[in-house]
Amino acid sequence: MIATRCRWLCGALLAAAMASAWAQEVPDAERVLRAGDSELRVSVVEVDDPQRRKDLQDWLADVARATLTAFGRYPLPSARVRIMQIDSDDESPVPWGQTRRRGDAAVLLYVRRDASVEELRADWTAVHELSHLFHPYLGDDGRWLAEGLASYYQNVLRARAGMLTPEQAWRLLDAGFGRGRREDSGVPLTELARRHRGTMRVYWAGAAFWLEADIALRRDHDTSLDEVLARYSACCLRGVGEVPPRTFLASLDELSRSRVFSTLYERYADSRTFPPLDAAYRALAIDTADGALEFEDGRPAALRRSIMARGPGRPAAP
Repeated sequence: MIATRCRWLCGALLAAAMASAWAQEVPDAERVLRAGDSELRVSVVEVDDPQRRKDLQDWLADVARATLTAFGRYPLPSARVRIMQIDSDDESPVPWGQTRRRGDAAVLLYVRRDASVEELRADWTAVHELSHLFHPYLGDDGRWLAEGLASYYQNVLRARAGMLTPEQAWRLLDAGFGRGRREDSGVPLTELARRHRGTMRVYWAGAAFWLEADIALRRDHDTSLDEVLARYSACCLRGVGEVPPRTFLASLDELSRSRVFSTLYERYADSRTFPPLDAAYRALAIDTADGALEFEDGRPAALRRSIMARGPGRPAAP
């Protein structure tokens, strides 16, 4: 699960950098973030400047707080985050990130050495990678589901935490859907994911899947994606090991007492084009008639507002 803006690390350089980042640890650069019975152990690696280490730790703590808006705790009892600085011509403040599940669950973030705190706070990569902790490893066949969930949450969670306005988050999602529509190879979505091709359709059709699931759960089943994932976290989520996509979605169906996930999967998995979202936008009271998003007010907007509402969702049922 790698952020899409990795344009310079490759081959032996990538392998060497990863080995260095995972092998080394500076004890006084570690901070433990706790939420209930869950924790993130955050290490800043190979950064000598104490103020810079503090700035990076503070930034990651802000990012981690955004993920707590899903259900009030981190999805795993314990996970690691490692932050390493790099020199890069990439304009992104976080040119590369990865979620690993070897031995334990961990997120690795490469930060541009000259990136300012303001640039880091405006970036999406760290929220995206931390959002991968909400799901098990789904293999290549489930890559579109994994990247889709992280792409959906990278916008929703930042809006809830006040890093974006709700309108900005909807526009970012809509822009992503637009990029996904431009991939017109006609290859089925699961096959596209398996081949590691068609990145924009893989990521953003996946995000559309989770948006449609969230809408259906909130509108028709008196629950939400947050609540269902919270239940899955409590009963079934493991930091390591692979879970087949259908098995994961069957568990979510059972926990939501619905067939929302399996029904959507049958429509999405073999689709050869980007899914139509007209009905979803109508449910959200979003108008796209003139090519720009317009947001209706009043009662029709209640569903849309509930998705971006600040604070954790309702506690998961036992």
